[in-house]
Amino acid sequence: MNLKPTYDKPITEFTRRDFTVLNKDLTVEEALSKIRKEGLGERIVYFYAVDNDGRLVGVLPTRRLLTAKLESKLEDIMVKRVAALPSTATVYDACEFFVTYKFLAFPVIDEEKKIIGIIDINLFTEEFLSSEPDIEERQRISDVFETIGININEIKNASPLKAWRLRFPWLLATVTSGTICAFLAGIFESTIEEKIIIAFFLTLVLGLAESTSIQSMTLTIQALRTIQPTIKWYLKALFRELRIAFLLSLACASIVSLIIITWKKDAIASLVIGLSILFIQLVAAFWGISISSFLHKNNLDPKISAGPITLAITDISTIILYFSLSTLLM
Repeated sequence: MNLKPTYDKPITEFTRRDFTVLNKDLTVEEALSKIRKEGLGERIVYFYAVDNDGRLVGVLPTRRLLTAKLESKLEDIMVKRVAALPSTATVYDACEFFVTYKFLAFPVIDEEKKIIGIIDINLFTEEFLSSEPDIEERQRISDVFETIGININEIKNASPLKAWRLRFPWLLATVTSGTICAFLAGIFESTIEEKIIIAFFLTLVLGLAESTSIQSMTLTIQALRTIQPTIKWYLKALFRELRIAFLLSLACASIVSLIIITWKKDAIASLVIGLSILFIQLVAAFWGISISSFLHKNNLDPKISAGPITLAITDISTIILYFSLSTLLM
């Protein structure tokens, strides 16, 4: 399949509608009876479990369904962590899913997590791939995934002008934040002149903040591939990330403070810079998870836009906190 003309088309144009859903409260025996009664779609790879409201809650590989005890409930044997494509996804997003997860099919869901269709590997090949491939067929499947990966790479490298047009506006965020940071640093010029050691460690503090925010952002984007974010999920993820950031910042602050004490014998500067690192990395983790979640929630592409925006806001926050603490405590 030549992806270049179609990779930016909505995935909903290519979804299959002949899929089978099973209520999670059914037993295996009831599920098999339902399948026999209603029949199968043209190309069944997985069965999908839904709750009473029709929301996707799990996936049932064919082998697991056929080999489970008849009295077992689907809820007990299904795979609860489901990789699903949102209805707003494009063919390019589907390519990335197939290459990343190497499944033969993915459900496409709406905002309420209800299945509206199935997208399978046959989008990229005319060959039928069974749900239980043998060794030879596994190699063919592997070749298909590799081919998709190559096509993705070609797409990424195609049309430099178009890539420039899409990516340059986001780079302006970096230019803007850098300019704002320069003006902010000018406001604290007297603090820098009085305690030049603050300037010595500015790059280090900025680097630590940016690293923490990017790590948090990357992990969040990966998680958002397979879930629909909710307030409960966000708060749980944020609390976990802040705990991790606290431990990281505590370790970094301790090392930097020790360096300052050993090098400059300046206890106050050591305390101020150490506290700055502690607070700034917590703020950086907050921006990393919050911005990517916000962009995803509003159907914006976090893969391209989250990085520049996160770094820009993190840099501005770092400058303000770093120089404010230095001015107050030194």
